Amino acid sequence: MNNVTRLFDLLPYYAAAFKPKEDALAAKDNGVWIKYSIQDYIKAANNISYGLMALGIGKGDNIASIAASRPEWNFIDMGIMQTGAVHVPLYPTISEDDYRFILNHAEIKYIFIPGKEAYRKLEPIIRDIPTLKGVFAIKETEGVKSLADFIKSGEQYTDEEKLNKIKDSIISEDLATIIYTSGTTGDPKGVMLNHSNIISNFKECVHILPFGEEGSALSYLPLCHIYERMLNYLYQYAGVSVYYAESIATIGDNIKEVKPWVISTVPRLLEKIYDKIVAAGRKLKGIKKFIFYRAVKIGLHYEFNRLNGWWYTFELNLARKLVFSKWNEALGGNLKVIVSGGAALQPRLARTFWAAQIPVLEGYGLTETSPVIAVNNFEKDGVAFGTVGPVLKNTTVKIAGDHEILCKGPGVMLGYYKEPELTAAAIDAEGWFHTGDQGRIEPLGHLKITGRKKEIFKTAFGKYISPELIENKFKESHFIDTLMVVGENEKYAAAIIVPDFTFLKSYCTLKDIPYGSESEVVNNPRIVKRFHKEIQKLNKSLGATEQIKSFELLDKEWSVESGEVTATLKLRRNYIHDKYNSQIAKLFNKDVSD
Repeated sequence: MNNVTRLFDLLPYYAAAFKPKEDALAAKDNGVWIKYSIQDYIKAANNISYGLMALGIGKGDNIASIAASRPEWNFIDMGIMQTGAVHVPLYPTISEDDYRFILNHAEIKYIFIPGKEAYRKLEPIIRDIPTLKGVFAIKETEGVKSLADFIKSGEQYTDEEKLNKIKDSIISEDLATIIYTSGTTGDPKGVMLNHSNIISNFKECVHILPFGEEGSALSYLPLCHIYERMLNYLYQYAGVSVYYAESIATIGDNIKEVKPWVISTVPRLLEKIYDKIVAAGRKLKGIKKFIFYRAVKIGLHYEFNRLNGWWYTFELNLARKLVFSKWNEALGGNLKVIVSGGAALQPRLARTFWAAQIPVLEGYGLTETSPVIAVNNFEKDGVAFGTVGPVLKNTTVKIAGDHEILCKGPGVMLGYYKEPELTAAAIDAEGWFHTGDQGRIEPLGHLKITGRKKEIFKTAFGKYISPELIENKFKESHFIDTLMVVGENEKYAAAIIVPDFTFLKSYCTLKDIPYGSESEVVNNPRIVKRFHKEIQKLNKSLGATEQIKSFELLDKEWSVESGEVTATLKLRRNYIHDKYNSQIAKLFNKDVSD
């Protein structure tokens, strides 16, 4: 047992429960890993608390951060919550309109930002936030007080007795954070989570780590999202060192440097890693190429408990020695587990990584559930490919008549901030939270997601289609980076497709096809013909009404910055519909004016 009942209790708990280490938290600055012990962490958090107390901040006040994932994010997070104030973390990538809405809706008093770029985006709207009293920057920013100076000012107002008294007044049911969901439609919604919500979640999930305080984690997902944030607390609860990657672009190099024991990710990154490995294999010659692709084929059929028989096991062991061992080395050599969430993981990826002795545990949840509802684990029958694992022991799930997943448990949110009607629509009179996702419970108790209730659409012939399931199937193709299936109230399903341009370049080189620009290549008749062939092949595994009858190739990748995906790389379907209205109309032989 321990006394972690408020999130900031993690700090004294960590200091008392684990051996001293210099790298409780670490991040790279100017090419050098800067490490912080738990004592450094506690000191910085306390000084931020003192600084906020000097400004008159206390219970009921909302403080925002727009900081990237790094140790300072944690200092700010704990410093805010120790005063009884509420932390409102925001994505650095959202629009000015979203900033304006959230900062006003939450009546933010102070904001912590990373530096110049964020301030440039924020400065034009500061005058529109009447409650805002000040901004602090982690890195030196002209016209803004630095976090370092703010921490120094906190040292001048040190009052340990007063801070302890405030902390003692905070209970586990008090509001800890408001997380505004990035959303795919309408204004963002502020999900209210108390200390108990999040603590109950990481305590119930900590058993998924097959190691203890000797391990290290590499974190690259945004801490402003509850998925990475909860795991960040979980790592601290387990005494695991947390290293923050510089960016998604540098994650490969950071993995080699840190040699992490655990990484949390979204399926999109795993797909990129897999595609990169396969692309490297494609360059091999002769027997080496044959052995490589034989190993990949073996991985795609992986089953637990040697269900494939002795010959498969023999081939698998050979593949592990000759091929998969190099995959492990490329991922640092120490990986004990990859945790995947945020979207559906293709079973073929899970099988292949498990075959390579890199366990991938897929989970499922929402911001509103703190977030995990179910997750695969290392216990007996704890993993089933194509599922999100067993439901957490402290959580109850039932499947409604329309197959919607309903959930009860200590992780379910308090509600949406200032939105009682939205809250009542999400949590019914019996206390069941309606996830909006559809699923079923498999015979051994694993939860399987079958679709998103709001995303499922009906064709003109009255047939229901779950676009995400089709999209996941089509993303198995090396030619396809991502896509969106459309066809509501139409006679057939169609898709707008973003090709995998890296693969396409190598394909064009191999086939002696001029590449030129992305725009030129997606309009090249030979490439279009090859995509037709690929679509026909993939369609064979789908029902007649699910098959893609028409498609359009796009010449630009989708990103958070360009607006097509959220920070966790989910499709913003309404936005995509609007942005690519003319291309979608073309799929159904319509004019945009129709």
